[in-house]
Amino acid sequence: MKLVRFLIKLANESVTVELKNGTVLTGTVMGVDISMNTHLKNVKIVNKDSGSGTEPNFVLLDHLTVRGNNIRYFILSDSLPLDTLLIDDAPKQKPSRVRPVIGRGRGRGRGGTGRMRGRYTGGRR
Repeated sequence: MKLVRFLIKLANESVTVELKNGTVLTGTVMGVDISMNTHLKNVKIVNKDSGSGTEPNFVLLDHLTVRGNNIRYFILSDSLPLDTLLIDDAPKQKPSRVRPVIGRGRGRGRGGTGRMRGRYTGGRR
């Protein structure tokens, strides 16, 4: 099973997401699309340099969408039922029939199936 297929099943689960720039997001997954773009709600964003000050450096948001290529990893809760989520319930695709090859790879240029270049064709063009 692909990782994205597993993440799509995480709807309405609480997760922590660490981004490539070090920012940590904690929230509830609303959805994940095929490009791993993740939509979260009730999000707490903790900046990577939050430990340097006396006050906590975080932001609370109702909704947030994170582009998939910015995600370093997901931290899942221990109570998550991984056994049921990892079951691959996608229908198996039948192998496609192989069509017989017509011709020998010629005819990609102008015109139909390709002409015999440099040979006499009996006056035909």
